[in-house]
Amino acid sequence: MSKLRIGILVSGRGSNLQAIIDNVEKGSLNAEIAVVISDQAEAYSLERARKHGITAVHVSAKGYKGKREEYDAQLVRTLQERNVELVCLAGFMRIITPKLLAAYPNLVMNIHPALLPSFPGLHVQKAAIDHGVKFSGCTVHFVDEGMDTGPIIIQAVVPVLDSDTDDSLAERILKQEHKIYSKAIQLYAEGRLTIRGRRVLCRDASGRNDDFLRNP
Repeated sequence: MSKLRIGILVSGRGSNLQAIIDNVEKGSLNAEIAVVISDQAEAYSLERARKHGITAVHVSAKGYKGKREEYDAQLVRTLQERNVELVCLAGFMRIITPKLLAAYPNLVMNIHPALLPSFPGLHVQKAAIDHGVKFSGCTVHFVDEGMDTGPIIIQAVVPVLDSDTDDSLAERILKQEHKIYSKAIQLYAEGRLTIRGRRVLCRDASGRNDDFLRNP
């Protein structure tokens, strides 16, 4: 099986990027990271990529103020130059425009630290704690033109403890992000995902209809 060529867009330290790199290197993810792109020149993600011999590119957003689609057109050129087949957002702190989505229809994934559709956007751990939910988690979804509204691929659940702070809940969720993002990419690489309306169906998925979680 040929390896899926992925491009990863980042803005920060890149812990999800590192998890993907680790899974590629140990052979549990049948993919090749063709390029890592950051809008921030000092993002540690770029250094992570270079340490592993991965092409790392800074595409500055300076000069594109109010011209989001022009910036995304530059991203598309950079991705296509490296024959990227699937685009993965890993802490990329910019809203994607239709320009990129048209170039990669249903081929852009994102990881979000909440159980969508609950708590889209930013500061989601605080929102979960303030709302008093008993469970939170993370979601990998295909990106559409809305804010964290695309079809959901895979989710992982963690309990919200009475003692949790924003940071402690975020840390526990992050551990699950590192697991499910690579899983979602691998499912796509195996050709097992099909989008039907708002649903993403996974061929040969396992699961029992009486499984449940409870907290407390």
